[in-house]
Amino acid sequence: MVTASEPSWIAPFTGLSPRQSGKLVTALRCEGVGPVRKGRPWSLPLEDRVLLVAAYWRTNLTLRQLAPLFGVSKSAADRIIDHLGSSLAFQHRRRFRKDAVLIADGTLVPTRDHTVAEQSKNYRYSTNHQVIIDADTRLVVAVGRPVPGNRNDCEAWELSGAKDAVGRTTVIADGGYRTGRKSTTAHTARSAPASSTPSPA
Repeated sequence: MVTASEPSWIAPFTGLSPRQSGKLVTALRCEGVGPVRKGRPWSLPLEDRVLLVAAYWRTNLTLRQLAPLFGVSKSAADRIIDHLGSSLAFQHRRRFRKDAVLIADGTLVPTRDHTVAEQSKNYRYSTNHQVIIDADTRLVVAVGRPVPGNRNDCEAWELSGAKDAVGRTTVIADGGYRTGRKSTTAHTARSAPASSTPSPA
């Protein structure tokens, strides 16, 4: 049986250490996620419910496959994900430290919903997602709204709201952000200046 009380299960399913997972559960309790609800009580403690949601998001297991691993029914697993998923959803960082440097790049995600997706350079219906990470911690700090996959990164940077999310914080991006209106501080790798001292063989 998969359970958060056995630390060896935490890292494979959440990508977090047991200590980080504990902090996450504490933060959820502070937001009021933990109290007992009216009606039928949850069949799993909060720690195991968090683990179940993480396992669902990070694996290709269906609810029918996942539920028995946690000793619950398929419908119970579905209720847990529906209830807890929004609390675990990514929240954009609202403020950045003064010397923060961010890195931005776009990624194409295959999407079946053709009301949002468009054929992109990979010839598949995709959406362009602008992902921003902290250059120091490598943690994701913001993700733009999905835009049609045929938009280039420079255009998607503005349309997705990613540009507004980072404000005036220094951002590093590749050459794809140089086209059109300059929307970010674009940096490209430059070769080091030649030295007059011959390098050792």
